[in-house]
Amino acid sequence: MAKRSAAFNLVLPSRDATTPAVRWLYVALRADILGGRLRPGARLPATRDLAKQYGLSRGTVVSAFEALKSEGYLHGSKGSGTYISSVLPENLLQVTVDSRQKPSSGGPRLRRLSEYGARVQPFHNLESRPTRAFRANLPALDLFPVKTWARIAERRVRHLSIPQLLGCDTMGYLPLRIAVADYLNTSRGTRCTAEQVMIVSGTQEALDLAARMVLNPGDQVCLEEPGYPGAAMAFEALGAKLCVAPLDSEGMTLPGPGARKARLAYVTPGHQFPVGTTMSLARRLQLLAWARKSGALIFEDDYDSEFRYSGRPIPAMQGLDQQGLVLFGGSFSKVLFPALRLGYLVLPFDLVEPFAAAKSILNRHAAPFEQTVLCDFIVEGHFGRHLRRMREVYAERLSILIESARRKLTGLLELSSVEAGLQTVGGLPPGIDSRAARRAAKARKVEVTPLRIYSRSLAQREGLQLGFAAVNGQEIRRGVHQLAIALEQLARPHL
Repeated sequence: MAKRSAAFNLVLPSRDATTPAVRWLYVALRADILGGRLRPGARLPATRDLAKQYGLSRGTVVSAFEALKSEGYLHGSKGSGTYISSVLPENLLQVTVDSRQKPSSGGPRLRRLSEYGARVQPFHNLESRPTRAFRANLPALDLFPVKTWARIAERRVRHLSIPQLLGCDTMGYLPLRIAVADYLNTSRGTRCTAEQVMIVSGTQEALDLAARMVLNPGDQVCLEEPGYPGAAMAFEALGAKLCVAPLDSEGMTLPGPGARKARLAYVTPGHQFPVGTTMSLARRLQLLAWARKSGALIFEDDYDSEFRYSGRPIPAMQGLDQQGLVLFGGSFSKVLFPALRLGYLVLPFDLVEPFAAAKSILNRHAAPFEQTVLCDFIVEGHFGRHLRRMREVYAERLSILIESARRKLTGLLELSSVEAGLQTVGGLPPGIDSRAARRAAKARKVEVTPLRIYSRSLAQREGLQLGFAAVNGQEIRRGVHQLAIALEQLARPHL
């Protein structure tokens, strides 16, 4: 068994004045070994260090160690250190539960939580498993320039300074904020300065922060239907009341009379999640007019609009906003890789200071080292080159999906047109349940997501979400073939 590097201070129970020091130390160490607090292979502190920590003579510590060695609890020699034995004395292996850890006879204790604690639900992370057709919401991780990223990170490590070890401004590393503002103004049609850009750990943090700053329990929030569940979960956890607005060909419809008192509207206009519609310019202007009239703010989630394959790019709503009504959020997780927990939130000028104050007591700032690496990755041109390459790759994979579906899925799954993003959706014919389709596809090693899970309404048409960005053409063709077999079996009348 590999030796564990330990040599931290040991926390031992208080010594009774009537108990000899050697006996106290022996019993305390033995109990911690049997109770599992000191694990097999763990290294104990040096006898001089332990003696100094507890005001003992070194001879006392040596005597206790020798007694435990003789009984098989410890091993080691002078100059090599002292370690917990990998195999403990056989007659003591049955001692598996520390009596101090026994649950009370009354059963599990019911904790009293806050209203937030009672409402909040887990939002599960992406599972670490082999990527296959048609896993959605995932970029082509195998094509990320890992060596370039590692080279930048190595260079940054070699030149770490004391100020960098201290951290950075709550709003984020200023050079990165400048780079993000330049990128958004040029490529996304925003109008912002670096002073308005807050670096966050991702869109989910931006949503939580916006909800905390804008909403009180009972306030209304308007959401797209169907829509991104992570937004609804963040708002509901804080006690907001959700008011949904259905989609049409131009995107989210304007909030109805029931949303007159809405404090916030959450939208994905660049590439609606999960349907994929691009909100028209006219609808964007109408939504801004609604917000201005009702006094609401708009959270614009620009989650993967970097990847556009057709249609004329439409400026972000933030760039059309003249009154400071829009919070513009985005993440680098879908563009680069999910483990990079960095994103941005562009704030109206009057909200910069209060939002920064809130972030300072939540998590102070996003990870500074990753911010410096990302900054160099952008400024040196690697980000732009990666985006251009991925647009070409994803466009090719989308073309393969459309062509394969035309040949094998006609009558079984009607794919929607795709202008941007990492995934598309398809409508199922009457009689095929999307949840049954998911199970049948899974049996053939194909992943699809029922659209129903993104909707709060039972009237949602049955359909499936299919990702195409994360897998190559061969896997896409295999997935289409296997999905066609699964759907044909579901469509065939039972004999």
